[in-house]
Amino acid sequence: MLEDMKQMALALPEDIAKAKWAGDFARAERLIHLRLEDPRTAQCMRKRLELEQEVLRRLPASYPYTEAEGLALIQKEIPDFTMAELRRWEDRDAADWIYINGVTHLQDRFYESMKKVYPEIAARAHEPAAASTLLDDNMQAMKSAGEAAWHIRMRASLQIRDDSFQPGRKVLVHLPVPTASAVNMQNIHILNASSPDYLLAQEDCLSRTIAFEETMQKNHPFTVEYEYDSVVNYVHPLPEEAAGCPSLHTEENLPGIVFTPFIRALLNELRGSETNPLVIARRIYDYCTTKVTYSFMREYFCNACIPDYCGTSLKGDCGVQALLFITLCRCAGIPARWQRGLYVAPDCVGGHDWAQFYVEPWGWMFADCSFGGSAWRAGSSERHEFYFGNLDPFRMAANSELMMEFDPPKRQYRKDPYDNQSGEAEYEDRGLLAEELVCTQTLLEMKKIR
Repeated sequence: MLEDMKQMALALPEDIAKAKWAGDFARAERLIHLRLEDPRTAQCMRKRLELEQEVLRRLPASYPYTEAEGLALIQKEIPDFTMAELRRWEDRDAADWIYINGVTHLQDRFYESMKKVYPEIAARAHEPAAASTLLDDNMQAMKSAGEAAWHIRMRASLQIRDDSFQPGRKVLVHLPVPTASAVNMQNIHILNASSPDYLLAQEDCLSRTIAFEETMQKNHPFTVEYEYDSVVNYVHPLPEEAAGCPSLHTEENLPGIVFTPFIRALLNELRGSETNPLVIARRIYDYCTTKVTYSFMREYFCNACIPDYCGTSLKGDCGVQALLFITLCRCAGIPARWQRGLYVAPDCVGGHDWAQFYVEPWGWMFADCSFGGSAWRAGSSERHEFYFGNLDPFRMAANSELMMEFDPPKRQYRKDPYDNQSGEAEYEDRGLLAEELVCTQTLLEMKKIR
């Protein structure tokens, strides 16, 4: 299934693309069937069309609100907000929308994006400003001590929603757990699991999971409890000390990392005549953090080329920003790779993505474009600087490369083919979507160890 995903890099036939973006999904599906029945259709295009059928199944669920419903949602907190205002935000591409059967529909988290990114919206909604000093305190401590190390204990859970549960059917479930292939994850231990009959991937698996397979008669959660140490070192890379890059992790990885004409043209603009890899990487980071605006996203499965989407629309969430950074770095010959899992803090646990890049003599360093962009928007140049090269220890990394197969492998389409933040489940004939699952991650213990 993951190998098939490479065909997402192929452009759709124009008639199907026109029907899709006009919101006529029934017509797009009908046209796909005609193409699949046509013996002239190339095998690679057949795979692309089969993937598009899955996209069409998922896309409408990411855009549940009509404009009237979206406006009513906003007016619960901002009573004087008008339809004219909403449409101005749509035109600014700050309220994500598509057509469904000729009617404008808004993305399911469009209002959360607006409040998160635009202070004037947050103020009108009386959204309290984030008061935590955790990141700034950690930054200062790492600069002083040269490192940070925290012991963290977590519980992860996945349960099928009752309306999607089918008694008597075999279910395969994968929950993410820390991977030792991410060098910031150490002393990893599985403490408890909901069933003793689990399959645990090797500790250094690039997309590590604990898996359960069961013919379920009654609906119940699958759970795992684990602990680990998150250890990060502080670096202060200077351009005059940069000594080049090895030739690893510089290749494309379709469809998530693609050197499109746009990517090559953008890189040429950012790089200019510069040859120092650290300076080039910093220019890419600055572009991803100061030009790209944070925005919650539709399902990644529904984006054919994420780096192009991010660079052309100048918006994206943490993973989209990370993929643009990684793609531009690799296109420039600078090794870069992916990390994904959780941000774990006393006041917040949630899915998060970030990047690594490699320049001698420092080796692998971190780049968190989402946290860096947040710092830049808040006017914190010091924290913006910190997240180029460094990472806080408040992480759980379960994935250290893009689009890696699980162990044991999934048989059906994943809800997220790029990696695994919260868990995956499938019946024998289909994968379960995000809206069919309840996934939770609970912090049980967190303490600084040095």
